[in-house]
Amino acid sequence: MKRVTLKEIYLHPIAQKYVKRAGLAHAISTANHAFNFALEHNVNPDLAVKAAFLHDIGHYTWYRNGQWDYTLYKENDIHAIKGAERAHKLLIRLDENPVAAKDIALAILLHTDSYLPDVGIRREPLQEVVALADEADEEPGGSHHYRTISKEEAEHAINELDNAINNYLKTQKKKQPAS
Repeated sequence: MKRVTLKEIYLHPIAQKYVKRAGLAHAISTANHAFNFALEHNVNPDLAVKAAFLHDIGHYTWYRNGQWDYTLYKENDIHAIKGAERAHKLLIRLDENPVAAKDIALAILLHTDSYLPDVGIRREPLQEVVALADEADEEPGGSHHYRTISKEEAEHAINELDNAINNYLKTQKKKQPAS
């Protein structure tokens, strides 16, 4: 099965609509953090980058008077639930490996505990990497969702991430004994 690239995900109309709505600059920055955290934590960076890029794909438009309303969001948001479902559907449409699509969706589901009762979450390593990446890029009052990035900068950053993942996968393949 071929690897679905981050660029393929980015170019899909569903990602274009929902990732941009939640903040494309934040998605790309979080994906960069996830790549680095994945290497540190011995987690598959391909899955980590995809989950981090899509982690906010479920954001609902909690706007009031044309502005993002962070208080309304904090009171009512379940974006991780919606995002896990939306990302899974998108990845399956793109022909992502079904096991990988499920792992990515679960990492999106558990990247935040803001919508859960105060019971605590025990995350798997991929899920922890995505949560750490999101936390690393957060800004007070949700302003990380407002940062902007040009189309050219976004495409360049996505290509760089895809290249880094390809290089990592090639290195890992060379380390495996021949069968």
